[in-house]
Amino acid sequence: MHSNKNQIKDNNKKNSIFEADYILFLLVSLLITMSIIFSYSLSIYTVEYYGYNQFHFFIRQLFVGTLSIFIMWIFSRMEPDKVVNHVGMGLFILFFILMAIMPILPTSMVTASGGANRWIRLPGFSLSPVEFFKIGFIYFLSWSFHRRLIEVPRKIGLKQEFLLLAPYFLTFFVVVFIIAFLQKDLGQVVLLGGILFILLIFANRSYKVFVSLGVVGVIALIGLIVAAPHRIQRIFSWWAMVQDGILSILPEWADNYLRIDELPEPYQVSHSLNAMHNGGVFGQGVGFGNIKLGFLSEVHTDFVLAGITEELGLLGLVFITIIMFLIVLRIFKISGRVENKIYHLFTIGIALMIIIAFLINSYGISGMIPIKGIAVPLLSYGGSSMLSMSVAIGLVLSISKSVDMNKKVR
Repeated sequence: MHSNKNQIKDNNKKNSIFEADYILFLLVSLLITMSIIFSYSLSIYTVEYYGYNQFHFFIRQLFVGTLSIFIMWIFSRMEPDKVVNHVGMGLFILFFILMAIMPILPTSMVTASGGANRWIRLPGFSLSPVEFFKIGFIYFLSWSFHRRLIEVPRKIGLKQEFLLLAPYFLTFFVVVFIIAFLQKDLGQVVLLGGILFILLIFANRSYKVFVSLGVVGVIALIGLIVAAPHRIQRIFSWWAMVQDGILSILPEWADNYLRIDELPEPYQVSHSLNAMHNGGVFGQGVGFGNIKLGFLSEVHTDFVLAGITEELGLLGLVFITIIMFLIVLRIFKISGRVENKIYHLFTIGIALMIIIAFLINSYGISGMIPIKGIAVPLLSYGGSSMLSMSVAIGLVLSISKSVDMNKKVR
């Protein structure tokens, strides 16, 4: 009788659902709160320029931020087996269809940017399908890799390896066509390509594939840049700013071939760097920055890190960077302890999405790479970006309920 009771107890313990990772929830909520504050502080000039109410962006971000925290809390209360598959695959299918049909939607239903349709107009707000599609794409890869790749040995021929991966390459090619050509958003393609590449490593593929994919990826990236004049112009603008520093460490003959005169002035990055310089160590104080006063358009969106750095200083930037990396490390901790292989790959993909987007944005505003137009996760103003991130984090929180966070990984 005693042994039966102990066995039942052990079974209950084995099948029990743990508490969601409240530390991850609090860290994300902290960044969302900062986003709400700076949506007001950094939008002062923009609201004056467009004649909006001074609380225009603040009220919207407050609503979206509150809704995002609520979404994360709802998902954190749900068991992963009841929500992750349905939401993940639903996002992939629904938003893939929406992105595909956007070019044929009437102009009254879409908002254009850079000559391409990127937002669908809905009553009271606009929706960017690509933000939600990214989460669905990560889930699709995780689900499919688990079914087709993980158990396949590494030691197979390169031809067999590429035949095995052919459906993913075809899918990604369609995604590239829709996002890079129809929506003219190369930054999102780079982000998704990086996630696909790294997830293949965790899916147990051979090094030959990565070398081949790396070469093909570089060639394809160059082709996408050359095919669009605005991307070439962006590269030239970036080169105008960095060529002196790079050429100074190269042999003298390289200067004759690589230096280009009369390049366009990279005013956006210049003002961004000025803002970060003006911030110093301790910053100008919340509300006292100057970059938002017409030097950069809508600094509360893609250049939010520069605006925050000017007002909070280097210490503020370091604080945000630490919080961002703690969020990523927390997700990796969940990934390292979860037994379900689909959840393992999915959580890795979400962590990669956050860190790659953060690095692309921060490198872009500091002039290290050309500007890509990628939002800072959980900080940039924008309903689609914030809500999609809350769904992603919510799914991770749901998965964390199946994980013992105190368990040591061997």
